[in-house]
Amino acid sequence: MTVPGGTTAPLTLQRADGDAPVDISRIPAREAAERELSDPMYHQNDPNLLQRGLDRFWEWVDDLFSAASEATPGGVVGLVAIAVVVIALIAALWWRLGTPHRSPATAGDSLFADGPRTAEEHRAAAARHATAGDWNQAVQERMRAIVRSLEERVLLDPRPGRTADEAAAEAGRSLPSHADDLRLAARTFDDVTYGGRTADEPAYRRIEELDTALERTRPSLDTVSPGAPS
Repeated sequence: MTVPGGTTAPLTLQRADGDAPVDISRIPAREAAERELSDPMYHQNDPNLLQRGLDRFWEWVDDLFSAASEATPGGVVGLVAIAVVVIALIAALWWRLGTPHRSPATAGDSLFADGPRTAEEHRAAAARHATAGDWNQAVQERMRAIVRSLEERVLLDPRPGRTADEAAAEAGRSLPSHADDLRLAARTFDDVTYGGRTADEPAYRRIEELDTALERTRPSLDTVSPGAPS
């Protein structure tokens, strides 16, 4: 113990047999107590390493939340209100903008989204959409009809995953007089399908006229597709 003047007095222990007390200095007494308390029997109910780590983590979260609530007007209620407003804004933006549109250059943008259909089936679907004034779908179906017709005529090799741009470029080699119109039709298809643009009746009529013209056009024998018979 400490006595006046800053000196440390020895610790006095009374012996059980009534003999003279035993004096033990403070440092050896502390070491003896630490050795005693280090016995595993005193730590059987202590939390394990994972529990201690979780306790520290939740203490950190609590401190962080407390600091944020103190810095926010209105305390905890104000913090919760701000979180609700942020979530509402994110939901509103997602509902308004929807899924981001893909670029026409995105790999894997297949021309045919559904199962295989004939050119006449695509034309019939395009006509139904045009009658209903759904020009986007009408443009898409008419472009698919063009490509399917060229495949049926063996001017294009049937190939899964082909894009409108690829089909137009390949068909333009065997039908050079319509190469520019094919590229324009493919660009319109991409703008409507991936660019988020809206088609109108003139756009559809141009592709419809191209489809009709291609049906009457014979391919150039010098540039016919490798899949065509010689």
